Amino acid sequence: MTAGGKQTGSARSVAVLGAGSWGTTFAKILADAAAAAGDPRTIRLWGRRAEVVDQINTSHVNEQYLKDIPLPESISASTDVAAVLEGADLVVIAVPAQSLRPQLREWKGLIAPDAMVVSLMKGLELSTDARMSEVIGEELGLPAERIAIVSGPNLAMEIAREEPTASVVACTDSAAAGWIARSCTAPYFRPYTTADVVGVEIGGIVKNVIALAVGICEGKQMGDNTKASVITRGLAETSRLALALGGEAKTMAGLAGLGDLVATCSSPLSRNHTAGRLLGQGLTLEEVGQKMTQTAEGIKSGQAVHELAGKLGVEMPITAAVVAVLAGKLSVDQLGPVLLSRELKPEGDY
Repeated sequence: MTAGGKQTGSARSVAVLGAGSWGTTFAKILADAAAAAGDPRTIRLWGRRAEVVDQINTSHVNEQYLKDIPLPESISASTDVAAVLEGADLVVIAVPAQSLRPQLREWKGLIAPDAMVVSLMKGLELSTDARMSEVIGEELGLPAERIAIVSGPNLAMEIAREEPTASVVACTDSAAAGWIARSCTAPYFRPYTTADVVGVEIGGIVKNVIALAVGICEGKQMGDNTKASVITRGLAETSRLALALGGEAKTMAGLAGLGDLVATCSSPLSRNHTAGRLLGQGLTLEEVGQKMTQTAEGIKSGQAVHELAGKLGVEMPITAAVVAVLAGKLSVDQLGPVLLSRELKPEGDY
């Protein structure tokens, strides 16, 4: 048996905490997976805003985040987190990374003792440089085998439209990862499994920062050669950090590494790419925040990634340049020249 007794079958009662675009989409995946498998499953979605919750319950849509995409009627929503968490054997968390720790402190006593907890978040905590799985473990007192990560090319709108997508479920317990994967295998959503939690999380974190850089390049009307160069070298520095923390190189070449990086850096649906593009067009950081309705995690996590790299002695020049732009120490016009002025060396020297 795995931690929490999860070895066969799939989740029976699921709580999804966070009714934004990805949280709502993942609730839809879980509902569609259950319908495809003929499994009875309760899916409850927690949201902060009563108007969003009411719309999900009455009209089965979440217009603010997913426009007019219909949601399965098997999904119910509530602003009462205790009611959503009651009896859930799978708890999925999709809240902004920087708000996770205080919210977990409020939720700790409400989560079932044997529940598996899944993070959909792709951020690094400021001040501690902790990954989301580490924050969850610390605040809930859970062992690593009870915590999993779902990551990969996860542009929520495309998945909500049921466009075919593959992703990764990472957990140190392979049986638990398989149990979660079975719970979210929908006709349009295919999860793979891995034990490399560190690599999967680092891939999901750093790609947001690299997407900001690519967005800036696009905002400055630079071409595909420039963007491809930033993406490729961005993968190199993501890999350096992941390996320094104990992640695996093959993860960086997979869905949670290269796959997520390409999707986030190239799609107009990407919040971080969009934020970078607006910065490249000359908007201030404050103006970007006012223009966007959702959190661009790279803006929040970039400094934490830069600090972590410094502690480990890992060279991350693109990340450093983006952080300098965000701090107002470097203009978007200086970004390209700064990166191109680095010392010459062989490409394979990571």
